[in-house]
Parts: sequence; C-alpha cells; structure tokens
Amino acid sequence: MTQTQTVAFLSSGAAFEAGATEPVEVVETHGAYVFLCGDTALKLKRAVTYDYMDLSTVELRHEMLLRELDLNAPAAPQIYRDVLPVTRGARGLQLGGSGPVVDWVLRMWRFPAEEEFEAIAARCAFDDALALQTGAAIARYHAAAPERRVSGRRLIAEILAELDRVLAEFAQAPGTETLGTEALPEWQAAARAALAEQGDVLEARGAAGHVRRAHGDLHLRNLVRIDGQPVLFDALEFDETLGTCDVLYDVAFLVMDLCHRGLPRQACRVLDAWLREARGAEDAGLAALPLFLSVRAAIRAMVLLQTDAARRRIGASAAEVSSYLSLAVRALHPPAAVLLAVGGFSGSGKSVLARALAPGLGALPGAVLLSSDLERKQGRSAGRLGAENYALGRREAVYERMLERAAVLLAAGQSVVLDATFTDPALRRAAGAVAQEAGAGFHGLWLEAPVPVLEARVAARHGDASDADVSVLRAQIARGAGDLDEGVAGASVWHRLDASATPAETLAGARRVLGKRLSGKPGADG
Repeated sequence: MTQTQTVAFLSSGAAFEAGATEPVEVVETHGAYVFLCGDTALKLKRAVTYDYMDLSTVELRHEMLLRELDLNAPAAPQIYRDVLPVTRGARGLQLGGSGPVVDWVLRMWRFPAEEEFEAIAARCAFDDALALQTGAAIARYHAAAPERRVSGRRLIAEILAELDRVLAEFAQAPGTETLGTEALPEWQAAARAALAEQGDVLEARGAAGHVRRAHGDLHLRNLVRIDGQPVLFDALEFDETLGTCDVLYDVAFLVMDLCHRGLPRQACRVLDAWLREARGAEDAGLAALPLFLSVRAAIRAMVLLQTDAARRRIGASAAEVSSYLSLAVRALHPPAAVLLAVGGFSGSGKSVLARALAPGLGALPGAVLLSSDLERKQGRSAGRLGAENYALGRREAVYERMLERAAVLLAAGQSVVLDATFTDPALRRAAGAVAQEAGAGFHGLWLEAPVPVLEARVAARHGDASDADVSVLRAQIARGAGDLDEGVAGASVWHRLDASATPAETLAGARRVLGKRLSGKPGADG
C-alpha cells in the first residue's frame, strides 16, 4: 500500500495518546513527515529514494528510524522516546497495535518551536551566553563520539568530488546564468588548492583521533534550547560515511550557518567555547577551518540547487545560492593573521571591547578570543576566585598558557585577541614577541579611565568572568604599568585609548585606531 492512508491516519489525531484535542500540525521535509499534537511528535519516513538515501520499503524505513533513535537518544533524551509500528486492525490503522505492520514512526517529545535555534536567531535573541553554552555542549558531544581511524584528506576529497559532479551538471544545463553559480569556477579552483595545501593537516588530524562519528548535520535548525540548555538533535543517520567527519568540520557547519546569517559574533563565541573545552588540542587544526567553512557553504548551495530542480522551480533560490558560493570563496581567501592585545586595569572594559572587536579581525568567523579571566578559571570548580589567584606567580602561569595557545593559533593562520591586564611590561613584550615569531602583525590597545570610574565599575560587577574586586584593582594601580611606549624592536605598538565613556564610544575609538593601523595609514599612534 502507499503511504496515503498512513499519512491520513497520523494527520487525524487518532494516533496520539490522549486523542487529538487540537489540530495536528504536519511538517514535511524531503525525507519525512512530522506530525505534531500536544506534547508529542511522530516522525514517518517518506517512501522515497534518492542517490544518497533509500527509504523505498517498510523494512528500510524501520531500520532508518531505529538508527535515528540510536544516534540521537543519548544526546537528547528530552526529545527521543521510541519507535512504534503503525498496524492494521479490525477498526483500521492503529499505533502500536498487534496487527500486521504497515509502517513505523519515531515517537518524540515535542519542544516549543520558539526555542529552536533558527527561531532564536531570527528574533535576534542569540546572545553570548547561549553561544558559549552551545560551543561547550558541542565539545562534550564530540568528546563522547566514537573515533574513526580514516583518512581525513580522503573524506574531504570525496566530498569535493561529489560537489564537482553535481555542480557540473547544473553548470552544463540550460539557463545556467539564472542559477546564481557565477562564482563556481573560482571556488572550485580555490578549494582544490586549499585541499592540496592542507592535506597533511587533515591526515594528521585523522591519525590523532579528530575524525569521529559526529553529528553530521549541525546547523541552527538542528539545535534547540530545552530547560535553558542547548540540545543537539536530528544527527545525520542515513549515511555513515557522511556522518563520519573531522569534529572541526562538524562544528564548522554551525559556524558557517551563523556567518551566512550575518551573526559573526555568535559564530566566534561558539568557536571560542568549543576550543576552550578542548584545552588547546584543536588549535593547530584551525589551519583547515577556511576549507571546512568553504565546503560547508558550497554544500548548502548544492542542496538549494537540487531542491529547486526537484520542485521544478529552477533559479528560485539563485540569490541564496550566490550568497553561499560568495561565502565559500571568501572563506578561502583569509587576510593575514594578527595578534591584538587589549590591556588595562580591572574595570577598564577590556573584555567588552575584546568581544566586540574579535569578529572583525582575520579569517572567518573572526579572531579567537583568549581571556585571562577564563584561563584562570580553566579546570577549577565554580565560584569566585580569591585575590591570591591574581598574585604574580599565578598571573605569569596564566599568561604563559595564553601565549602558548596564541602562538599555535597564529601559526595556523588564525588571528587572536588577548584579553588581559598586561600591566607588566615584560608580558607586553612577550605578547609582541609571539606575534613577531609567527610573522603576524601586532597591535596593543591600552584602555584608560579615571580611578573612581574603574572602582565604580568593579564594585558593580555581577555574573562577570572576572573575580577581581576593588582590592585587586588598587593593587594593580599601586604596581603601575611601566612604560607603555616600550615596544618590540624599538617600535611603539601600544595605543592609549580613553575608555571612560560608553562601551560603544570605546569601540568606535578602537576601530578608528585599528582601521588606520591595519590599512597602514600614517598617524595611527597619534
């Protein structure tokens, strides 16, 4: 039998536990129907066959639903429940009956649509806190994922080959000029060059355990907030090859999705948190991030082209296809890496400024932010840190770890923003030396404000990453900051910036300074 009767049965509400007390909402995708009523969602796989997915028989659909449950339930027990048969009885179709099985459904708990990440992003509510939670949640997901000892280079090479095959078909079809694929030749050449350049990095990551049975489809539509926490769901279940990938390539899908939607700050914060959970183990791999972001964007363009063709609306998504391919090309032409240090006494607004500047620096999605406050708390239990954690010996250890990570990130071509007091001239020199050793540009911003302003800001803090109180601030001021005009190789690299006004005014001033410096215009230190 066809699925017409099954769809009608599930749409009627009779399959829901308490009977339908409200209309059943039906969501259709290319591979499934999802029926929503009350607190329950029922997913029925469609009887379809694609090049990459065969759901043509009841047995294959059952197998795929079991695989979906197995993959997703451990990470999202708040959503996934069980797989049930749709059976035929004397009175017609039933859910979970004892008669002959006509199909299968995956039963899930329904979640509020407004808590889906796509909806959160659409209403401009994707804040720093959620981004940091999300990056950490993805890192934990990856840590629990089983390793797959396969060639990292081969995985990406096979994806590029498939993209070439599919996109070539569209490029040769009539009406190509209306598809939005003008940037395709440039992207294909750049992607091949990037694979050749980063092939050894990909191989090394595969050998080191960074290739895992990951999520595989990690974008905004497959993330939801439940009880205030990010939950990953709907992992790619229909192809083990596609679901097996470098974990950086996995998180790159979400980073790319955020960049495409004009949310680079959120992309930076997700990546920062993901990297921080890895404690430096993923830093060197960022050399491959431009390629990973580019491939993810090209895949989205391909899927749009395929979807338009299947629905016989050729060119309907041309603008979005063009946008994705432009992003794919841009990702493969990153600017040179720079190291930006933001210093000043506690309360000067360093962290606020550093977070705002990071998305505008370097390769997509922006600079990696390394914070002394967060580094100081790495591996420690929750709660405020005492003043002893700001003592000289512990401070130097924190800076040493930050600068070690900065060196690795710069070598990988990734820009870095350092958020720390930098009151010690030796530490300022050390930061400049790290950039010099990496062949990266160095820029220092020293934030200044009157002491009463600093004290008022520190006293008013709550829920801040820094635990420095007024006593710590006064100790900093008593020690002083030494000569800010002392730079690397005799060059002045620190610019004094008035931070006594609003964060927006401080940010505007910082951008003016950096705009002049990065463009090479004279008068940058005036």
